[in-house]
Amino acid sequence: MPRIEQFRRALKVLSDHASNLLLERRVRQQLASAAPATAQGYDAVIYFADDVASAYQVRQWFGPMSRLARTHPVAVLCHRPSTAAALLKDAPLPVYLATGITQVEDFVRTRGTRVVFYVNNNQANFTVLRLTSPIHIHLSHGESDKISMASNQLKAYDHCFIAGEASRRRIEAAVRHLRPGSLVEIGRPQLDDFVEGTDGDVLKGRTGTTRRATVLYAPTWEGDRPAMAYGSLVSHGPALVEAILASSEYRLVFRPHPRSGTRLAAHGQAVDRIAAMIRAAAKAQPDAGHYVDARPDFAESFTEADVCICDISAMAMDWLPRGKPLLVTLPADARAAVDRNGIAGVVPLLDAGDSGNIVQVLHDLEAAPVSQEQLDLVHRIFGDTAPYASTRRFISAFERALAEAGL
Repeated sequence: MPRIEQFRRALKVLSDHASNLLLERRVRQQLASAAPATAQGYDAVIYFADDVASAYQVRQWFGPMSRLARTHPVAVLCHRPSTAAALLKDAPLPVYLATGITQVEDFVRTRGTRVVFYVNNNQANFTVLRLTSPIHIHLSHGESDKISMASNQLKAYDHCFIAGEASRRRIEAAVRHLRPGSLVEIGRPQLDDFVEGTDGDVLKGRTGTTRRATVLYAPTWEGDRPAMAYGSLVSHGPALVEAILASSEYRLVFRPHPRSGTRLAAHGQAVDRIAAMIRAAAKAQPDAGHYVDARPDFAESFTEADVCICDISAMAMDWLPRGKPLLVTLPADARAAVDRNGIAGVVPLLDAGDSGNIVQVLHDLEAAPVSQEQLDLVHRIFGDTAPYASTRRFISAFERALAEAGL
């Protein structure tokens, strides 16, 4: 390698390091300004080591953690300055920064932290898992039939709080030598975050009032490998969106996954293309109420929607208890792992080739009653979905874990 190129790379490394130090200093100042005036103890922390694009994983636990914090103080402990700064904007919980394991250890010791929660399997989690004083609990960030939901990494935690029977069966069938009792069914506490819906006949959109039925299109991202290629943005999205926008019967809400395009540029480009189509349609017909949903929380778009179109994902599972029409896309990539004993065997599937005919598909879907199979699937996935039933199970499981550990 020419010396001039080596010199340029060295300068780039030094520049990046200096930028990171400045960012960390600025974020620590912001966090210090927002922190409680006196040093506070926390019974639990959510340890989050991922980037801003994955911040949705911890955000979806804000509601349940806020309810837990009424009796057991909870904080968010971030590994990356940029993520801490992003979460600070809307977190209802205190946010702290710990860029190294020594800082995590000091926080746990000085704040009396008894439980560390994890919402994914980031590699940095396993550095924190070396701490023996707290209980380590895996939460995940949604229940789905994705192949990633059954991981050998789950054996590293003291407890894994899972949704229900379907998750238990999936994990126990795939993970060998799992410690008995480590899987704890709590349902889906996020279901208790949803606010009461608006009027189903007249919905007040972003730019007007519409009597159209609202369709929520919420595709997942492209995944990190072919077996996880559930995303429909490229295969289904453009044709599907074009057909819905051309119809006078429907209002479209588009909510792409925050990580769309992080691995495959075509998926990010599809998001941009679809967003542009929706903006053009909204400009041409303001009263239709079409819009792109970029809010951190998906509860509002869920509440507004009459029909949901999504991929094999946690969004599909979260929609099921609403008892409204659901259409799931069939992955175009044959290598994607599809569990025909799960949601793909119960809910109607949309082939990519039928995307342009989506209006007729929606007519047929709305005319058919929600099947008993679909209602039974809700129980297998989440158990009791009565208001706050999952929240009670979550808090009870937390307190039981403390009692069993003598903490």
